Amino acid sequence: MKYKRTLVTGGHGLVGGTIETEFRPTSKEVDLMNFTEVVEYIRDNDIDSIIHCGAKVAGIGGNVAAPGEFFYKNIMINTNVLEAARLCGVKKVVSFLSTCVFPATAEYPITPEQIHSGEPHFTNYAYAYAKRMVDVMGRAYRKQYGSNFVTIIPCNAYGPNDSFNIETGHVIPSIIHKCYLAKKNKTDLNLWGTGKALREFVYSKDLGVLAEWTLQNYDDPTPLILSVDDEVSIDTIAKIVCKEIGFTRKVTYNQQMEGQYRKPSDNSRLRSLLPNFQFTSIEGGIAETAKWFLNNYEECRK
Repeated sequence: MKYKRTLVTGGHGLVGGTIETEFRPTSKEVDLMNFTEVVEYIRDNDIDSIIHCGAKVAGIGGNVAAPGEFFYKNIMINTNVLEAARLCGVKKVVSFLSTCVFPATAEYPITPEQIHSGEPHFTNYAYAYAKRMVDVMGRAYRKQYGSNFVTIIPCNAYGPNDSFNIETGHVIPSIIHKCYLAKKNKTDLNLWGTGKALREFVYSKDLGVLAEWTLQNYDDPTPLILSVDDEVSIDTIAKIVCKEIGFTRKVTYNQQMEGQYRKPSDNSRLRSLLPNFQFTSIEGGIAETAKWFLNNYEECRK
């Protein structure tokens, strides 16, 4: 193993919490918005590598409501982590991007070469631009300083320990929470969109395994797309969630809140490197996520 003292930013979050490491400070221990605190933690713990999951994240609702906040906080977090890594001589950094960085007009399937070829979708443009800058900063530092900074682009991640906030959370945890409340209150389940939109969903534990593999094995400056092989409709997701929660009433849709119809990504490079990797099925992943949510309802982020 090349790297043994790996700092995981966002190490108590959705994906970071699945990665094995002893270096996963909470936000109270290290504020990623504070450059000095980041530098001191890296130096004090002799960190040799970083998996950078830390970010200010939300679903469509959160991004539409506070674009300035999402841009500023993510720009600062990413800048602090990468500059601190360079200054402290960290050997490698693997940073998470998101499929939202791609242009709204991207050709499908989405490929890494298209990242900067147009504007992101208006629903999350500020967050997407901040995330794009991780790729720019990584390439710039690689050229000037020889930094081994690589980026990975996961599709929509979900799983235990996510934020289940109805207004700002991502689609699967939001649907799980809405479904739970609809069952509890004996009402219909009302969801955003039409149900027809298609997305790729990767289970958080799978993504953690792939991030660790990337740290040890992938040194290319080209972003590596970490996505599943199939798209799933939001309506299919809703039906799986309803089954797991035990909800049997009507499901309706608010068609005024539809995002992009689909944004499939090209995972051919991942498949060429890891042809036998088995992703958790969407049914299995949602079952585990819903079970965790029900068992941790009082304490979970919501």
